[in-house]
Amino acid sequence: MADDNTELTESNQISTETVTGEEVEDKDKQWYVIHTYSGYENKVRANLLKRIDSMGMKDHIFQVLIPTEDEVEIKDGKKKITKKKIYPGYLMLQMKLTDDSWYVVRNTTGVTGFVGSGAGSKPIPLEEKEVKNILRQSRTEVPRFKELFSKDDPVKVTSGPFADFTGIVEEVYPDRAKLKVLITIFGRETPVEIEYGQVEKI
Repeated sequence: MADDNTELTESNQISTETVTGEEVEDKDKQWYVIHTYSGYENKVRANLLKRIDSMGMKDHIFQVLIPTEDEVEIKDGKKKITKKKIYPGYLMLQMKLTDDSWYVVRNTTGVTGFVGSGAGSKPIPLEEKEVKNILRQSRTEVPRFKELFSKDDPVKVTSGPFADFTGIVEEVYPDRAKLKVLITIFGRETPVEIEYGQVEKI
């Protein structure tokens, strides 16, 4: 099947203004997870929102979220920030579980089922600490760098004072997008710290 490459909009993302501690703790509003085909999360979300509207379920299903985080990729020496789905193939719902709301969700095109439910049994909501962890991860202002390198990778330095030297990756610091590379200088292996954008794999 072809992937759904539709870009996420602000409405797809978790909002700090609409998700509060009070909502998370509201016993009538619980968070559930549904499963769909990876790559079709946006289409399924759109289908579900239409059904919620057409079937008058806005008082029972409150939020349909695709948890995402910013990911920084270094390409050709330039940083590119993209939205990465934290849990591909899954959506989060905040809802009051009734027979009607359960029916609307599980019969939406593209929904393959609830996580935590057996055949014919109603789903189990997420625990409060699980919800808070996911929301916190999605709201973080610090983007995560895409891991492009691994320990022992051979690399070539393309810019900076060590340009054209080759070496071996000794350590990777993805949070800072930097590497510790062992470079041979004057016959000795010397560890140097280099940014992702200054090296390329050999």
